[in-house]
Amino acid sequence: MNTQQTSPRLECLIFDNKFTRELPADPEQENYRRQVEQACFSRVRPAVVSQPEKIACATEVAELIDLPDSECDSQLFADVFSGNALLDGMDPYAMCYGGHQFGNWAGQLGDGRAINLGEVINKEGDRWVLQLKGAGPTPYSRDADGLAVLRSSVREFLCSEAMFHLGIPTTRALSLVSTGEQVMRDMFYDGNPELEPGAVVCRVAPSFLRFGNFEILSSRGDINTLRLLLDYTLRTDFPHLGTPSQEVYLQWFEEVCRKTAEMIVHWQRVGFVHGVMNTDNMSVLGLTIDYGPYGWLEGFDTDWTPNTTDANGRRYRFGNQGQIAQWNLFMLAQAIYPLIDEPEPLQKALASFAENFTAGWSAMMANKLGLHEYQPATDDELISELLTVLGLLETDMTIFYRRLADISTATSLDDSDSELIHPLIDAYYEPAQLDDEISKSIAGWLRKYIHRLRQDGLDNHQRVQQMNSVNPKYVLRNYLAQLAIEKAHEGDYSMVDELLDLLRNPYAEQPGKEQFAEKRPDWAREKAGCSMLSCSS
Repeated sequence: MNTQQTSPRLECLIFDNKFTRELPADPEQENYRRQVEQACFSRVRPAVVSQPEKIACATEVAELIDLPDSECDSQLFADVFSGNALLDGMDPYAMCYGGHQFGNWAGQLGDGRAINLGEVINKEGDRWVLQLKGAGPTPYSRDADGLAVLRSSVREFLCSEAMFHLGIPTTRALSLVSTGEQVMRDMFYDGNPELEPGAVVCRVAPSFLRFGNFEILSSRGDINTLRLLLDYTLRTDFPHLGTPSQEVYLQWFEEVCRKTAEMIVHWQRVGFVHGVMNTDNMSVLGLTIDYGPYGWLEGFDTDWTPNTTDANGRRYRFGNQGQIAQWNLFMLAQAIYPLIDEPEPLQKALASFAENFTAGWSAMMANKLGLHEYQPATDDELISELLTVLGLLETDMTIFYRRLADISTATSLDDSDSELIHPLIDAYYEPAQLDDEISKSIAGWLRKYIHRLRQDGLDNHQRVQQMNSVNPKYVLRNYLAQLAIEKAHEGDYSMVDELLDLLRNPYAEQPGKEQFAEKRPDWAREKAGCSMLSCSS
């Protein structure tokens, strides 16, 4: 492993690896697959690759760790963030955790293809963990190779940053680096594996701790290490809660419940479907983590899931994300129960999740509709009817809400149904299917909506500003990501950069970029990568 340093900027990164310094390590130094007990992590070095090349860098994330733009173009940058070189102070490791996958306990999982390089302290005193995804095998890789392919890496890199700029809590992505290696993958799990170009994403977050980090320790009865991990988490990521104690443990769980509810409400706001809401993919910081077979609603459908593995049960469908989050929190509550030893306060915290999620969802929907505030007496029915209307005809959710802002309160309620619906026409995939019955239902709802807006009192300018600040014009549509992937496979990374730049301002009009706000084209309905995806995607 090459550890030579040549860049003064990269050499200036300050590492303070509190996780590996304060928590128990796996005593075994060899990198082979095994069960790791009474430890929170295993030290492991990334695999060396043949030809690392930077594809893209999110300069805003580089700034978080005090790296100037110029550093992103250096060969050392590509070497470090592919795993070929280690900087002084790095202490690479993979975390041990378990998880419930699709509702079933899966035992030990762990960082099977993720390696944490270390924790950078920036000039503001903030702590940022650098993690390589696809950097080779770890003790937790089981039967896998620990690598990642270009298509999944492009999707993770772009979506991490897209979500951040949408205002959604998320891990960030610093870099996307090709490795020069070929990786065997069976994209469709149909027995036809193919070689694909390999890549590594550097993910950045204050912490990558998951519900599963606590679950694995509790499941093994390792209460001492469980307490050490929770105390560490409180001191490092939740210091405002005070000195660790039983009372503070409960306050922490309540905060995790609240942050998780806020995150899911944001997902629902923009039509994002995670696809794999297993407990090992749930961050205790309430961050969106692990971008695998995610997707964005194209036609509005609360039952849609992007995950081919979930095609039958649809456990992780769009409309079920709030319930699944609460179920996952219940599993976390069970994991920390030995430190509380009282069910009632944990049950109370879980109940608070439902309350926070319901209130947050209602307020979010009021914002999307441009209402000054949510009023249950009128808005419960208005929103319920809207969800029915959205399902009458294949409707693009993103375009619908964006165009809804064009409906003026000055519109006459006596206008014909077709005149009322006209501002929304681009949201419908098959506008010819707007027969009299469907048109009557949509226009009927619009009349109620306009009446409600008039009662609310916001002028049109204020309302449009509010709606356009929460209803994005641009999201990382599934087919756009696939187009970028196909170009990248040909060695053309221009669309990765173009989408990264576009998604930095998802609420702005961006003249000349309107083609990126259009509905999914017909060719993308069944095309691989444009609809449902496997976990290898």
